[in-house]
Amino acid sequence: MHEPMNSRARILDAGDPLAGFRDRFIVPEGVIYLDGNSLGCLPKATPARMEQVVREEWGEGLIRSWNTADWIDWPLRIGGKIAPLIGASPHEVIACDSTSVNLFKLIAAALEMRPGRKTVLSEPGNFPTDLYMIEGLEKQGLAKRRLAPREQLACALDEDVALLLLTHAHYKTGEVFDMAAMTRAAHEAGALVLWDLSHSGGALPVDLGGCGADFAVGCGYKYFNGGPGAPAYAFVAERHLQSARQPLTGWFGHAAPFAFSDDYEPAPGIDRLQCGTPPILGLAALEVGVDLIGEIGVERLHAKSQALSEFLRQCLAERGVTLDLVSPADPAQRGSQLSFRHAEAYAICQALIARGVIGDFRDPDILRFGFAPAYLRFEDMAEAARHLAEVLESGEWQRDEFRERAAVT
Repeated sequence: MHEPMNSRARILDAGDPLAGFRDRFIVPEGVIYLDGNSLGCLPKATPARMEQVVREEWGEGLIRSWNTADWIDWPLRIGGKIAPLIGASPHEVIACDSTSVNLFKLIAAALEMRPGRKTVLSEPGNFPTDLYMIEGLEKQGLAKRRLAPREQLACALDEDVALLLLTHAHYKTGEVFDMAAMTRAAHEAGALVLWDLSHSGGALPVDLGGCGADFAVGCGYKYFNGGPGAPAYAFVAERHLQSARQPLTGWFGHAAPFAFSDDYEPAPGIDRLQCGTPPILGLAALEVGVDLIGEIGVERLHAKSQALSEFLRQCLAERGVTLDLVSPADPAQRGSQLSFRHAEAYAICQALIARGVIGDFRDPDILRFGFAPAYLRFEDMAEAARHLAEVLESGEWQRDEFRERAAVT
């Protein structure tokens, strides 16, 4: 009855210009991986690169590799490779620390750049770490947190707002902000803007320079396939490089770290965002993923993501699955994901994982599927739809083991 879906999928896969890139990743047999928006698959080249760094550069080169392998410049070099994928210039991006730490740095820098203003404006339901970092600065007396629904954000931009902090693609729904419009509105109100690209960098076209963005952060372990806990990245527009002063004044952000001065002097460029010693092993893995995404191209990835997500919706409709879609119906208005609401979303997610269809759950009732087009096929969409329909029709999700909450969801 449903063979036409699989037949159409095979035709689409045969004509997919990105199909060959699947072989550049390790995708476990029998797994349909719809969680690349939480942790990207492992590129096949990463283990060999990691072994080279561990055995040769660390094992044999030892401390000499800071010079001979150029470890010292990896944060700048890898940041420079990320830059064109987010619409920035190489000297405006650095790979360092975590998304949370980079948020803290740039929120604090923005507040100092807007004396007399203390409010950081965001929306309720933004990713928790973004809101928690504002709250942390608020407890230190440096900031005031204000939240407004996204349809009211423009009106909430008053003379006390120093910074507008938004996530480009919402982590739960995938709804995408008009980056240019929101940046323009903030600037007209005298505020700066910090964009969290964690669910769009490497997946959606982003033009930080064209939009006039001030700051941005993003993570390396999702669409950039840098591995669990991969280093993040941070962007500072060129016009702010001299005035943005981050509060975590560690020695690698110093103008001359190996002068060992008692007094801090920030580096003149984007490397002032560094803090402690760069995580070389994590950066080595991240660079492999970034190179691969750069080779494929974000525009091509985005086009395939839209096609995959729409095909999954078609397959679900043909199987009579009527879940409540909370992502925008228009693929141009959402990130590389589809999110559905169901009271038993957690149990359904676990039942699918047991079948090898790995998505994820977001509290309290969101079943989320992410699309990493570099290694996903249209046939995966047809099969995922089949599994979801069977789980719902059979009531398989009602089994006790699927209701028991794990620590990570």
